[in-house]
Amino acid sequence: MDSMRAVRSFLGSVREELLKSTWPTRSELIESTVVVIISVVLFAVFVSVCDTVLGKIIGLLAR
Repeated sequence: MDSMRAVRSFLGSVREELLKSTWPTRSELIESTVVVIISVVLFAVFVSVCDTVLGKIIGLLAR
C-alpha cells in the first residue's frame, strides 16, 4: 500500500510541475524546429567536407 501512495504522490508532483510549465506557441515551435534542421544540415556538410579533405590527405600520405 505504501508503494501505491508513493506513486500517487509522485504523479501529483509531476502534474504540479507540468502546470507550472510554459509551453511554446505553434510559431515558436516551428521556428525552433527550422533552426534545429538548419543546424543539423550545416553540421552534416561540415563533417562531410572534413571527412573528404582528411581522406584525400591520408590518401596522399599513403602513396
